[in-house]
Amino acid sequence: MRNIFILSFILYLNISACYGPELIESDNMKNTRTVYPSISYLALGDSYTIGEAIDSTRRWPVQLTDSLRKVYNLRVDEPQIVATTGWTTNELQHGIEQADLKDKYELISLLIGVNNQYRGYALEQFEKEYEALIKWAIQHSVYGASGIFAISIPNYGVTPFGQARGEDTIRADLLTYDAKAKEICQRFGIPFFDITPISEIAKENPTLIADDKLHPSGIQYTEWVRSFASQVADLISDWPGND
Repeated sequence: MRNIFILSFILYLNISACYGPELIESDNMKNTRTVYPSISYLALGDSYTIGEAIDSTRRWPVQLTDSLRKVYNLRVDEPQIVATTGWTTNELQHGIEQADLKDKYELISLLIGVNNQYRGYALEQFEKEYEALIKWAIQHSVYGASGIFAISIPNYGVTPFGQARGEDTIRADLLTYDAKAKEICQRFGIPFFDITPISEIAKENPTLIADDKLHPSGIQYTEWVRSFASQVADLISDWPGND
């Protein structure tokens, strides 16, 4: 009888490991979350997403993944990043077409547009291509619009590079771009996280700027993640099955 009980218990453990989501509890979390074995994450963008001038471990998508794992006990894959320094919305579209991507991802993020502004491209072009990127993300997220979030463009006008090129003009241009991006995201029901105020603190705090005097430092990216990680975790908790 004892051997039969042990065998039954082993079979139960094997079945539990192979089927269905798993309940995970944490002192850091208000509620028990039900999560699937692993969450795939695709980060789309430009220099700010690839982490120009900083160590790859300090990129904000990597830091976000670490936070979701350690603070919120979510099982998240290493982020797949499609981003290159200098990319505009159009170049990101081409980059996506050339990338080796899966058909669907649970989580997709978008941060793009600074190079449209830097090159003086028309706002209408940005609006059209940004909306196309959002629609692509919706089609390629397992959870549609519920699996996507977007981030504002940091204000590089406060950096030494930007101040030499017209801080006020840069800020005004980027706020216009961000307003349009936010409008598009709201129309599709996608969270838009405004990290611009954090980026502007760099004017008085040089530790928030990378050694190239233009891009955010790893410290600034940490502050970004702290500002929206809980909202991303809440987004995930609202997915079907994550009760």
